Amino acid sequence: QVQLVESGGGWVQAGGSLGLSCAASGRTFSTYAMGWFRQAPGKEREFVVGISRSGSSRYYADSVKGRFTISRDNANHTVYLQMNSLKPEDTAVYYCVARRTLLEDIGRVEREYDYWGQGTQVTVSS
Repeated sequence: QVQLVESGGGWVQAGGSLGLSCAASGRTFSTYAMGWFRQAPGKEREFVVGISRSGSSRYYADSVKGRFTISRDNANHTVYLQMNSLKPEDTAVYYCVARRTLLEDIGRVEREYDYWGQGTQVTVSS
């Protein structure tokens, strides 16, 4: 079992930056691919970004490519999401996710992830 706890959400003006963190419990963090999904009001949840278990591979949704950066610290069981040049359409609840894998693959759909955090709100005002 893995428990994920997000932090760092909040309010920011368009063009600003925010950083999210996700702390994972357990001793096998390096065997999990990690990622972030988000859900805006009235919309379906969508994939934002994923990172492989070693951190060697990343995959970004087109909507955030060039603005968001995911990273991980396996020694401290934490994954980070740095969000720059934020837009009002980035407003959403952001969820940290994890999936156990033997490979360096990255999941891009909800059903591929076994563990979800409780979510943290990000609000970008225009």
